[in-house]
Amino acid sequence: MIVKATRRAVEDKKTRLQIDINIPELNPEMDVYRIGTLMELVRELSLSFADDGKRVKVCVQGSMGQGAFAGIPLQLAGTRKILEVMDWGDYGAKGTFINFGAVGASDVKKEDDMFILIAPQNAVGNCIIDDMRAMTDAAGDRPVILVNPRLKDMPASSGVMQTMGRDMRLKYAASFETCYSFRLLFYAGSFYPIMGALRMAYPDKYEIYRRVDEPNGKEKYVLIAELTEKPTPDDITSAFKGQKKEKEKASSGFWGFLSGIL
Repeated sequence: MIVKATRRAVEDKKTRLQIDINIPELNPEMDVYRIGTLMELVRELSLSFADDGKRVKVCVQGSMGQGAFAGIPLQLAGTRKILEVMDWGDYGAKGTFINFGAVGASDVKKEDDMFILIAPQNAVGNCIIDDMRAMTDAAGDRPVILVNPRLKDMPASSGVMQTMGRDMRLKYAASFETCYSFRLLFYAGSFYPIMGALRMAYPDKYEIYRRVDEPNGKEKYVLIAELTEKPTPDDITSAFKGQKKEKEKASSGFWGFLSGIL
């Protein structure tokens, strides 16, 4: 479903897109975070466009900062090497239709048709936004797709928030349109139990699901609300209070429900 939603958005001439998936395996703050899950998603997405003859550049930001503050965000450490050794199919896609680069204008080549950026993110004392803006300017009307970006403002190396140009940075980050979003819903301040899920696949509405335990020990997810705009916490609370008519969803269990997102 992620691939289909992204392809629909690109076919509709959307050029600044983002994919947001928040499950334990893709949350770097969780002990079960697994970079391989993210890489598998990027590979499937990239090969889908390569199969259509598109030349896709998969980009991972390089080292940021200088001196003692130079480095790569922990989440992305080793990601470029993983990309290089992954299986990219039997027809020689790697090096022809699939290429790798960093985040920045210098990695935009005229032969590139589109760009997929893996988890671009700010770090303490360093902001990736300027490199991203330079890259999107150089890309012009070619699609740029962010996968699980983390573009919130971070403190400077002195520990003070970077206030200069903050509004412009936030405006730029918000210029990317979400083509697929999925996150689990929990009680506020906790990660257990799973209460439901929130999903959106372009061009459909946002869907709120309630997790329901069944007598046989299994679980299912029931659609309880659909909204045109991204729901606020109050919208989600209202849906769970029963202010929307429930609709049964075929998928049973969290993993059965999640299996349809790729």
